[in-house]
Amino acid sequence: MKIKRICVYCGSSPGKNPAYSEAAVILARELVNRNIGLVYGGAEVGVMGVVANAVLDAGGEVIGIIPKSMALKEIAHDNLTELHVVGSMHERKAMMEACSDGFIALPGGWGTLEEIFEILTWAQLGFHDKPCGLLNIGGYYDGLIDFLDHAFEQRFVNELCRPMLMTASNPAALLDQFIPYRAPKVKKWMSEDEL
Repeated sequence: MKIKRICVYCGSSPGKNPAYSEAAVILARELVNRNIGLVYGGAEVGVMGVVANAVLDAGGEVIGIIPKSMALKEIAHDNLTELHVVGSMHERKAMMEACSDGFIALPGGWGTLEEIFEILTWAQLGFHDKPCGLLNIGGYYDGLIDFLDHAFEQRFVNELCRPMLMTASNPAALLDQFIPYRAPKVKKWMSEDEL
């Protein structure tokens, strides 16, 4: 699979651990080294701003997409390759999906979790066949990964959907998983004996 752009979901806060911003810089450099552009939420603050600035500093392409109502709250980045100010969160997420060939969640809060799970749900429903991953920096997503294992075990998520969410603790390893990714074909998310 040829990956031209990756959408990165992440916090508009820097978080408590400096490792989150450090990982954003490493991911940015890895994207540029692989000639992959960045699609993200368009802000210049927090981990969002760090990843965007690091891609720009390395000479890469950055496409930001931000709703008009959030342009002031999240402080829209005005020095990107492209900045799209859209009418709603729904438009933002749809445009991010359309512009991207894969999706990575760096550490972030409710918005980051909501975005990665919505895009995973779209994958499960067959709306796209693009790779999705968690960049698990400093064990940030350990509890979430444990919960997801529990959801699979309890048969709320089809075992066939497991490959739809990849995880790694460093950017290169996660991107390496994206290259050979082929979306599983899931006709139903639960088999007849599980209903």
